[in-house]
Amino acid sequence: MEHRFRRVLNGLAGFLIALSLSVAPALSHASTQSKPKASKTAKAKEQPVRKAAAKPARAANNPKQAKAKQGNARAKQAKASGAARAAKVQPRNRGQASTVAGNGLRAPKRRAAARLAPPPPPRPSFGQIYGLHAVDDELDLKSSVALVVDQDTNEVLFSKNSEAVLPIASITKLMTALVVTEAGLPLHEHLAVVQDDVDATAGSRSRLQMGTELSRGEMLHLSLMASENRAAHVLGRTYPGGMRAFVSAMNRKALELGMFDTRYVEPTGLSSDNQSSARDLTQLVRAAMQHPIIRELSTSLEASVPVGARQVQFRNTNGLVSNPEWEIGLQKTGYIAAAGRCVVMQAELAGRKLIMVLLDSAGRYSRIGDAERLRKWIAETQFLPSLDASSTKFIPVSASAPSVTPAVQAR
Repeated sequence: MEHRFRRVLNGLAGFLIALSLSVAPALSHASTQSKPKASKTAKAKEQPVRKAAAKPARAANNPKQAKAKQGNARAKQAKASGAARAAKVQPRNRGQASTVAGNGLRAPKRRAAARLAPPPPPRPSFGQIYGLHAVDDELDLKSSVALVVDQDTNEVLFSKNSEAVLPIASITKLMTALVVTEAGLPLHEHLAVVQDDVDATAGSRSRLQMGTELSRGEMLHLSLMASENRAAHVLGRTYPGGMRAFVSAMNRKALELGMFDTRYVEPTGLSSDNQSSARDLTQLVRAAMQHPIIRELSTSLEASVPVGARQVQFRNTNGLVSNPEWEIGLQKTGYIAAAGRCVVMQAELAGRKLIMVLLDSAGRYSRIGDAERLRKWIAETQFLPSLDASSTKFIPVSASAPSVTPAVQAR
């Protein structure tokens, strides 16, 4: 019995040994298959660490290279921080990028280029085109045309290009006022600014909005004192027979006064086709002086009129009317690009009643400066009688010159 039990134990032990010998190679093979994968992953993880550790060693061997790389790293860090700060800034308008990529600077506005563009050169006046400014005079006037005559004797005291025919801008309104006054139209009648008045004065400045209602007397006042273009157009449009009849009356009156170099096409002066000479304009001033209302309204300092729901203040376009050195009986200023700065006046100087005409002055305040030069010169000069304007050098100009569109408001 014991012998049989030992034989069973020996058989079981043999079986276990055989089983272990058959399983061991499979386990060893599985372990060898999984080991390279784990080592590859570990190597991949260890590689940056090894490189990073190697960098200081290499940098230590080359100090210059280490310093350059440190500078590059700092520059990259500053650039990244600048971009982050700029990203938080909102652009001021839709046409502006918040930053220039990579440098953190604000991009320039698109409108800046337009603002920096140089303005177009001013259009030359007719006097500049014809070379009238090349004519010298003893006072070095900036006006290409000048004429001073005695109102009572017609004696010419000063003359420069007095027969040149040029655009006269808003000096036109003096004839507008003369025609309205002599027509005897009721000054208390109320007139309204309509779309036709707005369209006809487009491109010029006006403070009379469409629908404004003023009396004819107020329209006349603003036209003479403040050179209001819409007021002057209303006066012509409401003339019996309309605008065409009014312009015909203007040209007819010019012929009656002997103004043979003068032509009108509208009542405001915005058209460069309204032309005259200095000699003709002395006749116009002399005729207008016969009407107290034109004298009074043209030299008025200021006026306030209702425009819509508010009162609007208007002032005289000629600063000399408030100058105590001047005693002005009548005046009218004018300006469009084709005409330059213009002014006509009747004033008492050196004990004489004089008519002064200045056309095509080449600066904003130059017509006032020229008037002051003439006033001082007249006060200091002893005049010989019978100075003829035709003896002074002038350049004749044809009235059929091409039209120039006005650039700014006629004044």
